[in-house]
Amino acid sequence: MNALKFATSTLTGLALLALLASLNAFAHDPVYGKEKLNVLQEHQLSNVPGKKVMMLTVDYAPGQATVPHMHEGSAMAYVLEGEITSQVNDEKAITFKAGESWYEAAGSRHPVSENASQSRPAKLLVFMLMDNKDEVLTPLNQ
Repeated sequence: MNALKFATSTLTGLALLALLASLNAFAHDPVYGKEKLNVLQEHQLSNVPGKKVMMLTVDYAPGQATVPHMHEGSAMAYVLEGEITSQVNDEKAITFKAGESWYEAAGSRHPVSENASQSRPAKLLVFMLMDNKDEVLTPLNQ
């Protein structure tokens, strides 16, 4: 009977260890699609027919990320709070701190845009120039 208790305890312990390991891995995976977009301004450009400009903020909770995407138009992003990891096209992913910014040319792929922290929120200010018909972002096929 001792051998059975030992085997049961060992299996239970291994199962708990596997569960904890998978939960730990899950806790560090980005959470997609829950970021908060807030359009601050959107205007048609009378001097550039067919184009509009937008100014918006993106609020990320700890561990949140935007789905891999592209922008039809050009975008400039400025980190207002926290740290954001961004990758544009095939360039190296860079973590930007509050007060830093980057540019994305029209048609660029943006495979990584995520809060670099698992414990603190982050916030971006984004300016975009795009066609009137364009969406803010188009998810990439993975």
